[in-house]
Amino acid sequence: MSHRSPVRLGVISDTHGLVRPEAKTLLSGCDHILHAGDITGPEVLEALATIAPVTAVRGNNDKGSWARRLRETERVKFGEVWIYVIHDLSQLDLDLAATGIDVVICGHSHKSKIEERNGVLFVNPGSAGPRRFKLPVSMAELTIDDGLVSARIIQLQP
Repeated sequence: MSHRSPVRLGVISDTHGLVRPEAKTLLSGCDHILHAGDITGPEVLEALATIAPVTAVRGNNDKGSWARRLRETERVKFGEVWIYVIHDLSQLDLDLAATGIDVVICGHSHKSKIEERNGVLFVNPGSAGPRRFKLPVSMAELTIDDGLVSARIIQLQP
């Protein structure tokens, strides 16, 4: 029986063209970065790719030829854990139980949230971009250790 070390995933969304220095610091050392859309420029993905491999989806504010290369949803697997990435959770039209999805990553609302529903972990990292309304600026981190997933929200600014 081989024990793999935990996988650390940085989860970020709604950057709207901004990669904050504190986000870069928190993402350093991650095995992979998941971006849940509203990137608004290829330079964001280029900056993140210098830190770790990136899986990103297109959000409603992602326009232009660079954005057309992104899909609206992505399915990725780390160890035995399947993760589904989508920008706007209201557009989720997948039977999660039938497809074996363990975690759903979403953005769009700018409101961070971690919630378990019917055995599926839902994580919205909030917005790591320019502050909007009075919502905190945040991102999230997922840790996968022997098939167990834990998530936490990290506030970048109150």
